Amino acid sequence: MNTRGAIVRSAPGKYEVVDLVADDPRPGEIQVKMAASGMCHSDDHIATGDIPVAHYPMCGGHEGSGVVTAVGQGTKGFAEGDHVVFSFLPACGKCRWCAAGMSYLCDLGAGLLTGARFDDPESFRFTTSDGTPVGQMCGLGTFAEVTTVSADSAVKIPEDIPLDVACLTGCGVGTGWGSSVIAAGVEPGDTVIVMGIGGIGINAVQGAAHAGASHVIAVDPVAFKREKAQELGATHAFESIEEADEFAKSVTNGQGADKSVVTIGVTTGEHVAQAFSATRKAGTIVVTGLGDITDKNLPISIGELTLFAKELKGALFGDSNPHTDILKMLRLYQEGNLKLDELVTKRYTLDEVQQGYEDMHAGKNIRGVIVYD
Repeated sequence: MNTRGAIVRSAPGKYEVVDLVADDPRPGEIQVKMAASGMCHSDDHIATGDIPVAHYPMCGGHEGSGVVTAVGQGTKGFAEGDHVVFSFLPACGKCRWCAAGMSYLCDLGAGLLTGARFDDPESFRFTTSDGTPVGQMCGLGTFAEVTTVSADSAVKIPEDIPLDVACLTGCGVGTGWGSSVIAAGVEPGDTVIVMGIGGIGINAVQGAAHAGASHVIAVDPVAFKREKAQELGATHAFESIEEADEFAKSVTNGQGADKSVVTIGVTTGEHVAQAFSATRKAGTIVVTGLGDITDKNLPISIGELTLFAKELKGALFGDSNPHTDILKMLRLYQEGNLKLDELVTKRYTLDEVQQGYEDMHAGKNIRGVIVYD
């Protein structure tokens, strides 16, 4: 099928919209007419080169929703007309991690940055009009009007949920919410610091508030983002981690935050070290943000890690399991317990994708969303 999509030809580079050809779905695959795609910072990371991918050109986008238009032969669980949200983390349901209830670590994830099918690095589903293979970010490529994906990456959702906000549960909401509720294990009465209030951090704020934290402390240098955090559950907001650290200690008898969640768009080792220092003995520091993934500099005290029994952990999709937790989050939304509409700062057309990322860098967006006709 002929379609259009936003691709990056090399890194560092910028998104450009080109004509593409999407393959028909094969066994185990579905083809989807996109309704909406969230503009996650991770897709910007592949343009800057902070996250190197195995193939260029690459069609960006991994947070999306749409309507199934075709189903590959023998593919079970889907039919034409189904509404779906994509999970950027596929789940096979059979590997050790899926069987242990940790499908966010499914072995299929090893192929996320190849741009090809997870089990075949030479098998692509997009080409340019001249036949050049085009990769799909996380096997999805939601910055396209039509895409062909593995059924392992799709979650069928109720048809009465608006697709233009449902898409957010496929990455940003689950990653942020889960980072507080599941990975950090925020409990009633906790004091929680969230560093970085973008599409992930704003949901870490929501999650910490929902879990009953007494103090939800948002940290961001952008005033607009601090204001937004307070609208969605933050009890306090500060421009710097130093101010947040001082406040956390003032309300905990000098101990520090019980839990800290690092969701900065370009995370460095120094950011992690700051969160580590602001967290009390036996507290938990969850690192969710990404930066240069080749950077190995983490300037923390081994003595403080050991003798203060602090827990420092990474979190992928907030330790959420896509095929169950996406539906759980959508139910919370329907019940009024999770805000999605309020997360969308601005809607863009596909042709405005690069402008959307420029707005993100300028601190104008919590989450930009591409909306398709």
